[in-house]
Amino acid sequence: MLDRRQHPRNRVYYGGTVAFNARNSTLACVVRNFSRRGAKIEFENSAMLPDRVDFEIARRGLSCRAHLVWRDRNVAGLAFSHVQETVRETSDVIPLDLARKLRATERANRQLQSRLDQFLTER
Repeated sequence: MLDRRQHPRNRVYYGGTVAFNARNSTLACVVRNFSRRGAKIEFENSAMLPDRVDFEIARRGLSCRAHLVWRDRNVAGLAFSHVQETVRETSDVIPLDLARKLRATERANRQLQSRLDQFLTER
């Protein structure tokens, strides 16, 4: 296979997460090689991914948008759109754990509002 990368990648073994569908769908992956511009990821089973995804490596504190450059049965190559090294920087992409906490908090808020509405209508 012809390697057309302009920047070399380092071999690594990181756990990563790919999120798509407005972060409602997530997929755990293993990062096999990595650079500031892209990564090779591997999945347990073959997976259908959209062309644009949110990608996170918690161990490195990395969260960014990425697009698929190539894919095979259970392996894919990503190119990063914009790398966010720290959570404190402003970006349209937020870390996956914060998105999950936000979704859980919104769900709890809806449940509490429903209970409050029910209580007020009973009076």
